[in-house]
Amino acid sequence: MHFIDINDSSQTIIGVEAYRTDEGKPWVLPVVKKVEKIIVHDDRLNHEYLPILGLAEFRSSSSKIVLGDDSPAIRENRVGGVQCLGGTGALKIGAEFLRRFYNGSNNTKTPVYVSSPTWENHNAVFSSAGFEDVRPYKYWDAERRGLDLSGFLGDLESCPEHSIFVLHACAHNPTGTDPTQEQWKQIAEVMMRRKLFAFFDSAYQGFASGNLEKDAWAVRYFVSKGVEMFCAQSFSKNFGLYNERVGNLTIVARDADNLKRVLSQMEKIVRTTWSNPPSQGARIVAVTLSSPELFSEWKDNVKTMADRVLLMRAQLKAKLQSLGTPGTWDHITDQIGMFSFTGLNPNQVEYMVKEKHVYLMASGRINMCGLTSKNIDYVAESIHEAVTKVQ
Repeated sequence: MHFIDINDSSQTIIGVEAYRTDEGKPWVLPVVKKVEKIIVHDDRLNHEYLPILGLAEFRSSSSKIVLGDDSPAIRENRVGGVQCLGGTGALKIGAEFLRRFYNGSNNTKTPVYVSSPTWENHNAVFSSAGFEDVRPYKYWDAERRGLDLSGFLGDLESCPEHSIFVLHACAHNPTGTDPTQEQWKQIAEVMMRRKLFAFFDSAYQGFASGNLEKDAWAVRYFVSKGVEMFCAQSFSKNFGLYNERVGNLTIVARDADNLKRVLSQMEKIVRTTWSNPPSQGARIVAVTLSSPELFSEWKDNVKTMADRVLLMRAQLKAKLQSLGTPGTWDHITDQIGMFSFTGLNPNQVEYMVKEKHVYLMASGRINMCGLTSKNIDYVAESIHEAVTKVQ
């Protein structure tokens, strides 16, 4: 990432990590403003400690959102949740548990596989939890600018049994490239056959496609096959609650008895990590998800964000094609979610930064929310110039 002067209006920043409106401003969801007022005026609420595992209504409604109201696992009482400090906290608590109790006791040698490339914190969270062998699995095909399915399946077939795989539930960060439903079925089949542990990271449910069910399809498919797994959920993006640190670790266990044992160990881990979680963000999510009217309004708000991203994708691709920019740009609309892997190489990125003052990640990843109706022409022309002038 390159340093920027945030007061310089001539600069265009498309490497930011959060949603922005077409005016380039942060957006507080209207439903969140409404729920904050409800909470302020609810005289029954206080600032007492929450339980160690968090707000019960938040945990159950979060797990329902990702697994579906009619999930057989929920009906069978083998789903539990741990309220965590954002998606990162959910990954951390899950990693700490797996190191202590998965594949033997305190087994730091179990390989943990993260996609190549992945969100950089995935490597760090598992390493800091004590795992000594964090490895990449093949994911991105730079040549074709899409998923390297055969490489991915090959790594699933050749890795040691009981390895842990960190899977992006939807809107893969940083590539924006997700497996299709048929491809997910192939991935699940190999993982089950080879006794691999699925740890989903769901940071963009609803935000990716605008549809909650579609964005949770992979997680629900694995659960329908009877897989035991973890799913780290973040409400930073889809509720816009970045600084409230609202996350949930959904646990799908083999049976109700097993779930009880897992949760009792989770309590011990949480007790020495943050003791118990904060209430404000969790209350906002719980109130919204448990009221049909507010839930419906939230879905509309999420769709507003998703639609803006989809519009920017379509417009950027169209502008590059009309400029006759060399190469194929279909990947911009094939990809999903906030981020796009443009395919620009490091030299082209450097040209964009130094010559055009367009700021993006060195990997060529851009945040589609950094694009606006005011800067999209300039960004497209800058990409065109970088691709035509720099090899």
